[in-house]
Amino acid sequence: MNKISIQKKSGTDWQRLRRMKDTDIDFSDIPPIDRSVFRKMVIRMPEKKSALSIRLDPSVVAWFRKQGRGYQTRINAVLRSYVEAHSH
Repeated sequence: MNKISIQKKSGTDWQRLRRMKDTDIDFSDIPPIDRSVFRKMVIRMPEKKSALSIRLDPSVVAWFRKQGRGYQTRINAVLRSYVEAHSH
């Protein structure tokens, strides 16, 4: 199987970010967090996925691969949405 390079050029100005100091960061849109927030949190571990072999049309696989990294996760999300929409 051929390896496909799907690296995208970042639009982030990394040099500017490296020069920034913590005091330059605007946190005004982030609500304050106190201990009560952590008391309400519930840790949800992701379900373990099943490894299987599945036959898909080459055009379907190509379309998802063009979307970039995580294409298998997106295929899973599409299938999950279908199952949820058809489970009554």
